[in-house]
Amino acid sequence: MQDLARTFEHLLGRLDGPLHFRFIFQPLMSALFAIRDGRRDSRAGRKPFRLITDPAQRRQVLLTGWKSVGKVFVIAFILDAVYQFTVFRWFHPGQALLVALLLAIVPYSLLRGPVNWLTRR
Repeated sequence: MQDLARTFEHLLGRLDGPLHFRFIFQPLMSALFAIRDGRRDSRAGRKPFRLITDPAQRRQVLLTGWKSVGKVFVIAFILDAVYQFTVFRWFHPGQALLVALLLAIVPYSLLRGPVNWLTRR
């Protein structure tokens, strides 16, 4: 329970500490990649939300998504590692993975399908 409280406290501390600008720029970059990929899917005639609705294309969707957002994820992970070494003088890989997931993967995942759907309309 103490570890969970410490993790939550550390995550909240990132919002106003050094390198806090990444909480704006990294989700923005992920969103831009999601918009680009959603529009490409729409122009190619691919159905929106294929990750959920079409298991046969799940692998392709995941690979194209990772190709787009993978660099943002890696940068988010590295910047969080730098933040942790700067502030805590220690590295917690689980926290870095969580932050990278929240800053890169979540915005991309939430936007790609809806952008495709809206562009088709």
